[in-house]
Amino acid sequence: MRTGVRAWFCGWFVVGALGSLGLLTVLTVGPYLLPVAIAAAVLLAVRRGSSAGLPGLVSGLGVPLLYVAFLNRDGPGNVCTATASGESCVDEFDPWPWLAAGTVLFLAGIVLALLLRRRTGGGGPALG
Repeated sequence: MRTGVRAWFCGWFVVGALGSLGLLTVLTVGPYLLPVAIAAAVLLAVRRGSSAGLPGLVSGLGVPLLYVAFLNRDGPGNVCTATASGESCVDEFDPWPWLAAGTVLFLAGIVLALLLRRRTGGGGPALG
């Protein structure tokens, strides 16, 4: 992947991650993250050549989903841990759907970037 394409991929990756995180946290910090993601998307969209990195948006969407899967790794159900003052219990989601969706999105963006690179005849090593 050429250096310019790699930079566009990373920029769109951040936009995707911010947007996904904003949607997942819409009842807490999401209303603050979503305008930042939208502004960054607009700034990238008006730049010439930035569309080459659009697959990064897809990969970025998967990262917060992978984090949710990690946070719920002991679920599903009621998970208790011992603390110094007793016991703490929390309900956790099933991590597998989050892991599957996050992995599919993350890898789909990378595969799409490689396919677009091959179609446009980009030179050099794939990701190095």
